[in-house]
Amino acid sequence: MKKYLLSVLAVILPLITFAQDKGLDEQINDAFMPIATWWEGFILTTIPIGSYNVPFVVLLLVFGATFFTIYFKVPSITKFWTAINTVRGKYVDIEKHGVDKLYNNDEALAVEDIPNTIRDESAHGEVSHFQALATAVSGTVGLGNIAGVAVAIGMGGPGATFWMIICGLLGMSTKFVECTLGVKYRDVGKDGTVYGGPMYYLSKGFKEIKLGTLGKILGGLFAVLCVGASFGGGNAFQSNQAAVQISTLLNLQGGATGVIIGIVLAILVGIVIIGGIKRIASITEKIVPFMAGLYIVASLIIIFANISDIGLAFSLIIDGAFSPMAGLGGLVGVLIVGFQRAAFSNEAGAGSAAIAHSAVRTKYPASEGVVALLEPFIDTVVICTMTALVIIFFNINGTDPQSVFDYTAQHGSSVILKSTELPISGVDLTSLAFDSVIPHFSYVLTVAIVLFAFSTMISWSYYGLQSWKYLFGKGKTADMAYKVLFLLFVVIGAAATLDAVIKFSDAMILALVFPNMIGLFFLFPKVRQEMKRYLTAISIKREAIQDGAEDITKHM
Repeated sequence: MKKYLLSVLAVILPLITFAQDKGLDEQINDAFMPIATWWEGFILTTIPIGSYNVPFVVLLLVFGATFFTIYFKVPSITKFWTAINTVRGKYVDIEKHGVDKLYNNDEALAVEDIPNTIRDESAHGEVSHFQALATAVSGTVGLGNIAGVAVAIGMGGPGATFWMIICGLLGMSTKFVECTLGVKYRDVGKDGTVYGGPMYYLSKGFKEIKLGTLGKILGGLFAVLCVGASFGGGNAFQSNQAAVQISTLLNLQGGATGVIIGIVLAILVGIVIIGGIKRIASITEKIVPFMAGLYIVASLIIIFANISDIGLAFSLIIDGAFSPMAGLGGLVGVLIVGFQRAAFSNEAGAGSAAIAHSAVRTKYPASEGVVALLEPFIDTVVICTMTALVIIFFNINGTDPQSVFDYTAQHGSSVILKSTELPISGVDLTSLAFDSVIPHFSYVLTVAIVLFAFSTMISWSYYGLQSWKYLFGKGKTADMAYKVLFLLFVVIGAAATLDAVIKFSDAMILALVFPNMIGLFFLFPKVRQEMKRYLTAISIKREAIQDGAEDITKHM
């Protein structure tokens, strides 16, 4: 490991001079900006709906999520407790060995592992359901939940929160579909290493339905875009925001500040990603509950401190969803704002999370599909809603409720946001909202942002590496090349202001939607078959236990 990190640092350190040369940085940025602007405009091509120009990618995400929600009979509700029980490990026995061997035969099956292997002989996969969920959540929970909600409320008023929640609930169905397919069509090496994600279910799944050539093209396209997204939106942007937040909080100045922060982040990220998905999962299963718990507890403190205004806040959210604030232009406008921010936050439909979920230990692909539907619930329905309430409380604090309702009767659902009186937006507004109740919470928020950025980077390193392996092979040399490049971009992101590069790469995350959603629309019947198979297995286990069979889960 030391040799590996030293080789990485040998490549990174010469970048200090480059990163401090603002003239060169600006030249690169200016040269690349036209390409980045074109690419972003292409991916965010709009379609006119009334007086609004709606990005086609958002329409595709919303339409797909709505279709899957209806087709699978609202899995966000009907399969929610199945998902909870699966994460708890209630069905781990049948997932490892198969229900037929356990509960349809008279002979009991011993629960044993082959020594010195990363998996047991009965179940493919490398991580548990909880670890896979934590890894995927760490890739989506981040600045979108902190700054994105403030942007949505600033643009669309409190009513945008309602549509964010609706989009999050719909997105649960999309996650269910793509992550079930991710497990179903994954590859498993002789040593138990798992290779999965949209590139595999696009190529292998389309081959099954006699569209192999199209599947290979879509799989390759997804992999290329995912590698680009991992370097930019999943890496450089994250390290840049973490470095800015740390520098601002500690009042650090100087040309080398960003480089130093970037190198420290690169070393920490490098230590984690060397170990592959098992180490990534072991870290994220600790970081995600901590950072999410920290943020949720702080939010609850503010919510309970303003409990007398909770009815007013929800009234503003619900009323604003259907009676938009003055100046926004109508219902469609606030709906678009809410849906767009939610879609960008939870990445349901982008397919990236399916890469992490594919590594789970199970014989039933749908078992991880139901676990995956919890991801948008945590990301959007819970965390984004709490952020929204904190911001709304901050803006109505000290305001007579009746005057608020009088104002909304005349001007729409929104209160006059305090942010309009201050030169702030995004994370700064969220920070002020927390500080108004919990003094100096901005320090804690900085820690949360750095953890969000760190966990997002290590998760996206896995996404990018899996795509890189799909394109260039599964050898150690290919792995090393990708990891060195990835750590390079950690430093570049923290030290430079290459807005165009980050803008270009961030658009690549949205570009993933196009090949992935095409695959979901062709392959969703396979998901229905897998769901039926998993639910049947659960039913057989329950009946067997009722008839006196031993539940071996208790011994595992």
